[in-house]
Amino acid sequence: MRISVVGGGPAGLYFAVLAKQLGPDHEITVWERNAPDDTFGFGVVFSDETLGGIEHADAAVHEAMSREFARWDDIDVHYRDTVSTSGGHGFAAMSRKRLLAILQQRCREMGIDVRFRSTAPDPAELAASSDLVVAADGVNSAVRTAFADSFRPSVETRQCRYIWLGTDLVFDAFKFYVLETPHGIMQVHGYPYGRDGSTFILEMHEDVWQRAFGPIAATGLGPGESDERSIELIRELCGDIFDGHQLLANNSKWATFGTVRCESWVHDNVVLLGDAAHTAHFSIGSGTKLAMEDALALAACLHEQPSVPEALAAYEEERRPVVNSTQRAAQASLEWFENLAQYTHQEPEQFAFNLLTRSRRVTYDNLKLRDREFAASLDQWFADSLGASVAPPMFQPVRIGSLELPNRIVVSPMDMYSSVDGVPGEFHLVHLGSKALGGAGMVMTEMICVSAEGRITPGCPGLYTAEQETAWKRIVEFVHRETPAKIGLQLGHSGRKGSTKLMWDGIDDPLPEGNWEVCAPSALPYSPNNQTPRELSVAELGEIRDQFVAAAEAAARAGFDLLELHCAHGYLLSSFLSPLTNQRTDSYGGSPENRLRFPLEVFDAVRAVWPADRPLTVRISATDWFEGGNDSDEAVAIAQAFAEHGAAAIDVSTGQVVSEEQPKFGRSYQTPYADRIRNEVGRRYGTAVIAVGAISSYDDVNSLILAGRADLCALGRTHLFNPQWTLHAAAAQEYPVAWPKQWAAGKRPPQTGRTDGPEPRLDLVRTGGHQTAHARWRPEDAR
Repeated sequence: MRISVVGGGPAGLYFAVLAKQLGPDHEITVWERNAPDDTFGFGVVFSDETLGGIEHADAAVHEAMSREFARWDDIDVHYRDTVSTSGGHGFAAMSRKRLLAILQQRCREMGIDVRFRSTAPDPAELAASSDLVVAADGVNSAVRTAFADSFRPSVETRQCRYIWLGTDLVFDAFKFYVLETPHGIMQVHGYPYGRDGSTFILEMHEDVWQRAFGPIAATGLGPGESDERSIELIRELCGDIFDGHQLLANNSKWATFGTVRCESWVHDNVVLLGDAAHTAHFSIGSGTKLAMEDALALAACLHEQPSVPEALAAYEEERRPVVNSTQRAAQASLEWFENLAQYTHQEPEQFAFNLLTRSRRVTYDNLKLRDREFAASLDQWFADSLGASVAPPMFQPVRIGSLELPNRIVVSPMDMYSSVDGVPGEFHLVHLGSKALGGAGMVMTEMICVSAEGRITPGCPGLYTAEQETAWKRIVEFVHRETPAKIGLQLGHSGRKGSTKLMWDGIDDPLPEGNWEVCAPSALPYSPNNQTPRELSVAELGEIRDQFVAAAEAAARAGFDLLELHCAHGYLLSSFLSPLTNQRTDSYGGSPENRLRFPLEVFDAVRAVWPADRPLTVRISATDWFEGGNDSDEAVAIAQAFAEHGAAAIDVSTGQVVSEEQPKFGRSYQTPYADRIRNEVGRRYGTAVIAVGAISSYDDVNSLILAGRADLCALGRTHLFNPQWTLHAAAAQEYPVAWPKQWAAGKRPPQTGRTDGPEPRLDLVRTGGHQTAHARWRPEDAR
C-alpha cells in the first residue's frame, strides 16, 4: 500500500512508524515543510493510559521516551499567597523536540521516507497517486481546507489570549498561579518537561490582555519570531514566580485558542489525524496525547480491516466518542479559565478544589482516591465555614431564606399527568411521600396550575378549587408528619404550551378533542402543530396575576414550606422573558426590562400574600438554546432582577422555550449557568442557587456543592429510578442519616452467606466510572 502522510509532527511520524511495523510492505512517505530540528513549543504531557498503549504498540519508542520523562504527582495551586497541593495525579512530560527526534530516528531505522523542508503535493494530486493520505498537518491543515466540503470543519475561538514560553526553572509539580495584576486577573499553567527546564503558558481574558499588552504587543511576526516586547513585560509581572531564572522563547507570540471540530474525518481515501481533525484546550494537556492515540487507532484499523474504506470508517467510529468526551472536558476547562475572575472571591481551599474539578473529569470522590489527606482538609474547611460537623458536602445543612434544610438534595419538579380535574390523588400521595421518605432535604411538586386554562394537559394538577386545596393539604401533612423533609410547590401557567396530550400519548401534541384556548404574550404558536395563542390584553394580565395570588394563598393554607414561581421552559411567565416568544410593542415587550415587567408583577403580588417566613423562589431558563434568544448574560440579568425583588433562590434550568431549540446535552450540562448565577448574583444578594439537569451521581453533587457552583442540586429522573436515592447515597458514603423507623432494617443489605471477605456494601449502580441512578435519559422527556 502506498501511504502519504502530510505533516511530520508526533501524529504523522508515530502513525508512519506503527503502520510500517504492522505492514512492512507499505510504501510510506512523510511530507514535512520544516527542518528536522525545527519545533515550536517546549513540552508535551502524557497520561499513564496513553503511555501504556505506546508501550504495547512499540516498546522501542516507549523505552526511548521513558528515558526522557519528567514525572510528578502533585498539582500546586498558588492563589492569594497560599499554596494548595493535591497529590496522586501522576503526570509524565518530555521535551517536544526530543519526542520528535525519537520518532524521526525510529522512522530512519524502519526505512520510512521522511522528506523535510518539503511541501506536500496538492492534496487532490496526492489522493490520486496514493492508496491512503493521512492528513496530520495540524490545526491549520491545508488538506482539511482542500476537502472542506467533505470534512465540514468549524473553529470556535473564545475570549482569552495566551503565550507559550519556557524557563530554566525546574518546577517540582504542575503549577497553577493566579496573578492579580493592575490590569486584571492572569493565570500561569506550568510544568517541568525535563531535568533542565519547564514550560508555562500565560493566559488572560481578552479585556485584560488589551489593557496589559495591547499597546506593546508585536504584530506581523514571521515564523520562528517571538514577541520580545511582551516577554519583557511578562518578566516583570512574573518575577516572583521565576526568581531570577531565565524566560525562554520559541516562536512565542500571542494567540487565541481555536477548538477545531469536523463533522467527518474521512474523504474518500483521505483521513484527518490529530489537530487537523480536532483540538482540545491546552489546560487539560491532551493535544499530543490525542494525536498519538489517533495514530495508534488508525494503524490498528488499517491492519485489522480488509479495505481502506472499512479501516477509515472503523477508525472514526472508535475514536470519535473518545475525542468528543475529551473536547467536552476541555471546553469546560477552557470556559472555567475564561471566567476565572468570577471565582476570585473564593477562599483558597474552595478555589483550589474548584480549579482541580473544573473539567468534571476530576471529582470529589476521585480526589479522595488520589489524596485522602487533601480531600479531608477540604471537608474540614467546608464544615468550619458553615459552623457544622464534617460531612459529605451534600449532607451539610443549608438555608433558603429562613427555611433550613437538613441536606442539599431537592427532588426536582416532575410532571406526572395523573390528576383528575386538577385534583391530585392517591398516586401523588405515594409519589411525593416516597420521595420525602427517601431522604431528600426538600421535595417539589410538579407545576401546579393557577387555572383550568393554565394546565398543560387534562392530567395536570391545579390549585384553584377548594377540593384541590384539600387534596394538597393531605399530601403536605403526610410529608411533615412522617419525614424530616420540606415540601415546596411549583406554581405556573402553561401559556401557549397548554391544551396538549398526556406526555405518553404525544408530547406537546394538541388534544384530538376538547381543546381549550391558549394564551401568550404574542400570537406565536409553540410549533406548527400547536394552537396559535391569543395575545393577552393588559386587563387579562391582571386577571392572571390575581389567579397566581389566589393560588399562592391556597398554597399557604395547605401548609407548603416554599413556593417556586415557574418562569422557565416556555410556559407563560417564561414566554414573557424571551425575545423569541415576546414580540409585544407595549410596555410588556421589547426591552429586557419590559419583558421582565409582568413576571416581576406576578412575583411581587405573590410575595405580598405569601407568608413572610416562607421563601419564594423562581425557576428560570438560563438559555433558550437558539440564536436570538436569551443566553447566559440575559440569565444573569433576569436572576438579578428577581433577587432584587426578594427571591430566596434561583432554580437554574435551560431551554424548552422554542421547539426549534438546539440544546447541548451532556452530564451536568446546565450547571455552568447555575455556576455563573451563583457567583455573580447569589453571593451578592444572599440568594441560594439550585443546579439541575442530568445530575445523577452523589459524586457530582458533592463536587458541585464543594466547588461553590451551586448551593443545592435538584435531581428528577434519578429519583424516579430510585426514590430512596439520598438514603442510598448516604449508605454508599458510609455517612449516618436517620432512616424511617419502618425501614431501619434496610440500612444494611441482607447477609449473603459469604465468609471469605467483608460484608457487601450497599452502593449505587455504576456507569462510565461514575455513580448513577437513573433510567436512560431522553431529551424529549424534559418538560
